Amino acid sequence: MDFVVGPDVLLILFLVAMLAGFVDTIAGGGGLITIPVLLLAQVPPINALATNKLQGSFGTLTSSLTMLRKRVVRFEDVWKPALLAFAGAALDTFIIQLVDVSVLDIVIPVVLIMIGLYFLFTPSAGKLERSPRMNARLFNCTVVPLIAFYDGVFGPGTGSFFSLANVALRGQQIIKATANAKVFNFASNVASVALFVLGGKVLWLIGGIMIVGQIIGAYAGSLMVISHGSKFIRPLIVLVCFVMVTRYLLEKL
Repeated sequence: MDFVVGPDVLLILFLVAMLAGFVDTIAGGGGLITIPVLLLAQVPPINALATNKLQGSFGTLTSSLTMLRKRVVRFEDVWKPALLAFAGAALDTFIIQLVDVSVLDIVIPVVLIMIGLYFLFTPSAGKLERSPRMNARLFNCTVVPLIAFYDGVFGPGTGSFFSLANVALRGQQIIKATANAKVFNFASNVASVALFVLGGKVLWLIGGIMIVGQIIGAYAGSLMVISHGSKFIRPLIVLVCFVMVTRYLLEKL
């Protein structure tokens, strides 16, 4: 599809992608920043979603590789759940048309509020490793693909969902939980990106410019996660969750 934008708009999209990559790496919700700007740039909605998925996947790839290189997470610990996250998102492709997703209009705001309140009123959440409430096999085979399935259906907040699940159910320290969330989120993104690319919905010039911004922002966000830990991550997760709820409810009014 031919879609032309000027250099000034491309510069704005680059800067927006850089900010989104930084925020998304720490707390999730980067799409809240990029999608509205893409729509303001008069990008058709389906192309905006496709291009956003493409550029966002490079952000999660960058943060995942950074976390792996810094040994915050280990490849041998994450490749299986990441594969299941990919499967969960891919499964959505086949059954989404058979499911009434209108229930998400009620479920999503409630879940986002619960995540925000959990981190707001549980200051100790994720500060230290705790005994897991769910074993790794059950968690990887149920929770991870379910969240990835949601990512294929809807998307916003996926990183926050993964982080909360890692903290609350696996007892992980918040830096490790956030790092794992990025790997799982990248895996779930790949399935969606592949479908958008095959469908010819991606705007490659815009996507390419935003990819560069995403990589820069995601790398900076990864370093911030590693160096500042829970004192920086928790407040941003709370803020992002409540912003997502507010925006979501305003869209439905």
